[in-house]
Amino acid sequence: MSMTCDTCAAACCRLEVPCIGDHDIPERLFETDAAGNRRMRRLDDGWCAALDRTQMNCGIYAQRPLPCRELALGGPECLAARARLAEDAGPMV
Repeated sequence: MSMTCDTCAAACCRLEVPCIGDHDIPERLFETDAAGNRRMRRLDDGWCAALDRTQMNCGIYAQRPLPCRELALGGPECLAARARLAEDAGPMV
């Protein structure tokens, strides 16, 4: 089976994403850290606040931050995020 985003449970939506130069992101979806850097807000359970949980895809896809646009399917960050998500899920019963 080939790797596609359709076969993933939005593993990349658990990564910390800086918002550098991205001005179209709704304010409710980002936060500013103590150093004044903007990043996508993550919910208490670790998921990105922009994740549409009914479809498990980005709710602001057309406005997503540059790091999200540059994430390569099957690249190192993608594979690491998928592995962490699988590890967090534990063994399949």
